[in-house]
Amino acid sequence: MRRGGALAEFHDLAPAEESFRDAVLAGLTRRAKSIPCRFLYDARGSALFEAICELPEYYLTRTEMAILGEFAPEMAAEAGRHAQLIEFGSGASRKVRLLLEALEEPAAYVAIDISRELLRQAADEVAAEFPQVPVVAVCADYLQPLRLPPLPARGEGRRLGFFPGSTVGNFTPEDAVDFLAGCRRVIGRGGALLIGVDLKKDPALLDAAYNDSAGVTAAFNLNLLERINRELDADFDLDRFAHEAFYNAAAGRIEIYIRSRADQIVTVAGRAIRFAAGERIHTEDSCKYTIGEFQRLAARGGFRPGPHWTDRDALFSVHLLEAG
Repeated sequence: MRRGGALAEFHDLAPAEESFRDAVLAGLTRRAKSIPCRFLYDARGSALFEAICELPEYYLTRTEMAILGEFAPEMAAEAGRHAQLIEFGSGASRKVRLLLEALEEPAAYVAIDISRELLRQAADEVAAEFPQVPVVAVCADYLQPLRLPPLPARGEGRRLGFFPGSTVGNFTPEDAVDFLAGCRRVIGRGGALLIGVDLKKDPALLDAAYNDSAGVTAAFNLNLLERINRELDADFDLDRFAHEAFYNAAAGRIEIYIRSRADQIVTVAGRAIRFAAGERIHTEDSCKYTIGEFQRLAARGGFRPGPHWTDRDALFSVHLLEAG
């Protein structure tokens, strides 16, 4: 293990890359067209999402950061001394720094992400910023069964999973249960999971967050068509498609689509794809929960609900879940 601000230890466990072409063609030839939301995050899409997080309407990121900033000492006390901190989908590892500052002599920080280069860069930055903490970077799909490499340990510290950002809301409730069960297997008995969850609230606030006045979220969504044009020799005319996002109160989720403005035919990888006026491509959902709803969901995934923290306006929540 390299220490003293040197490079993080790196393990490449990533599966073979999924075919973008196959996923797009399969999604666009279904009766109800859809493309998995993970394909929104090419280089430009990731940059646009970072811009979304800074928008005044997009409360999620700044609210969760504020909760972590205020309550990280309480969360660290719940985790205990010498915790092994394991972040699922670590990205730029921004929020985890608040926990690392608060934890008492953490045994290790394990960053898990599928984006190889972003993972290397972020893990090395954390290693430099926290030279006393062994940093292990694992390139892997955290949605698949995962066996971590041997981790540094100190004393009797336990594993603490970390899954911020309300990314759990992008799963259907059933998929969220499966994800939580997978986290429980990685964390092990006696471990815990710290997870960010967006709360149900005034639909007007939700609508504004996903339909910002500057049009950044629309650009992020429509960038998927630009990526298809660039990588799959397609001929989408972006002026003939529109971003659409709305709150489905009955289902408790934001639904995000790309809507065709007219009857048209688009060529993708040599295939002609017909769109009717008003027909939509489903690109993402974001489920919202009450505290009780999420605690019941967590119990189905094998966790015992522990303390939770919210902001003063009850917009967002962070839960500590104990592994059964």
